[in-house]
Amino acid sequence: MSLQAGPVLMGLWQNMPFQTLVVFLGLFLLIADCMKRRRPKTFPPGPLALPFLGHILHIDVKQPHVTVQKLVEKYGNVFSLQLGNLTLVIVNGFQMVKEVLIHQGEHFVDRPQIPLTYDIFGSFGLIFSNGYSWKQQRRFALSTLRNFGLGKRSLAERIQEESRYLTDAIEEEKGQPFDPHFKINNAVSNIICSIIFGDRFEYYDSRFQELLRLIDEAGYLQGSIWSQLYNAFPTLMKWIPGPHHTIFKNWESLKCFVRGMIAKHKEDWNPSETRDFIDCYLKEIAKADGNSSFHEENLLFSTLDLFFAGTETTSTTIRWALLYMAIYPDVQEKVQAEIDTVIGQSRQPAMDDRDNMPYTNAVIHEVQRKSNILPFSAPRMSTIDTTLAGFFVPKGTVVLPSLTSVLFDRNEWETPDSFNPEHFLEDGQFRKRDAFLPFSAGMRGCLGEQLARTELFLFFTTLLQKFTFQAPKDVKLSLQFRIGLTLCPQPYKICALSR
Repeated sequence: MSLQAGPVLMGLWQNMPFQTLVVFLGLFLLIADCMKRRRPKTFPPGPLALPFLGHILHIDVKQPHVTVQKLVEKYGNVFSLQLGNLTLVIVNGFQMVKEVLIHQGEHFVDRPQIPLTYDIFGSFGLIFSNGYSWKQQRRFALSTLRNFGLGKRSLAERIQEESRYLTDAIEEEKGQPFDPHFKINNAVSNIICSIIFGDRFEYYDSRFQELLRLIDEAGYLQGSIWSQLYNAFPTLMKWIPGPHHTIFKNWESLKCFVRGMIAKHKEDWNPSETRDFIDCYLKEIAKADGNSSFHEENLLFSTLDLFFAGTETTSTTIRWALLYMAIYPDVQEKVQAEIDTVIGQSRQPAMDDRDNMPYTNAVIHEVQRKSNILPFSAPRMSTIDTTLAGFFVPKGTVVLPSLTSVLFDRNEWETPDSFNPEHFLEDGQFRKRDAFLPFSAGMRGCLGEQLARTELFLFFTTLLQKFTFQAPKDVKLSLQFRIGLTLCPQPYKICALSR
């Protein structure tokens, strides 16, 4: 009987009408998709998912953080989303984000293999590595940054020097409208470049300006719908033309630049004289044993991580800061009054001044809070089965902490939706806030936080000491944003009037 069943079924299959075959195949794929997405009963809830697409159509890619905040109102601070084949648990609110990043930090210390970033960075470097390799790379990077001045007067003096180059470049605009984007990017990038490459780049260096443009374009495209589709359907999207291929092209150009810098260092490397991060890393490679994670792939990606992160985030914050000062001239006047009282015009701002400038410090912090340049912390992955707010989170689950929900948490901030430096002031003195987490927190917190804080204070106070920023004539400046890897202001022009 069983021998006869095979030919009968084959005959039925071959004689089946095409329309019936399509319906049968569709049903099979639908059932397979539903089976694949089955979750434990106590898994975090979420909206009803469409077959194959999941919740892609729920997300406004131009403001995903706003979409998430609307979903919080319906599903609570811990909920799940399905983006194609990718399942995410979104965590919101100060208390729950702190639970993931700090209280259960060891349970969420790993990075998941998100298709787009994995195809660019693999599991190398400082940001996307895991386990022993990540611990080695992070420990080495922190130690090396300290050796090259992090937290010391020498690095602050380097930032002061670069601030002079920046103010000179802005002075050349003679008060006429200009776009400060790449001048600021170049200035900020020169600080990390001096540490990792041992050199800075002139603002008229066309090759370096092109690299900054590539970083900006790749970062913007990585926040686009094309990037989300790639993460949801990586195998399919590799064959479909579109802007997502530009992301890979740009990152390959940036890798080529870093490889060239490494090659130059290898040519004249002297183990007894370490000039910068690359020299220090080459020394580690030379003495590495078989179990070491120090090799040229990790050198390439660690350097690339520092180059990108040390350029984009701080420069974006400063661009927001100038925009806020032009839109809120009364705040700008108070900052300048404090600068004139504490520092004057005869010398440059120094880090020792910060403690005597509570209002300026508060304004910088409020710019960071309100501009919200990293709406989400970099994704984490659970390393064990655990629970969040009573929901079961299995090992290997991708978890995305919403920093937006912390920086705008109504339980933590008096006027979360307003630009209000008073959030960081109490009786005229600077006030620290636990819910101020623009650098994320915990074991995977930003390793360049101290550098960024120093840069923000020195660049911002120097610019406000030398210039008053205002909108061009008959132009109304806007706080509209565009989102990519960072949330940055829409391109704008501004006038810098010498004081």
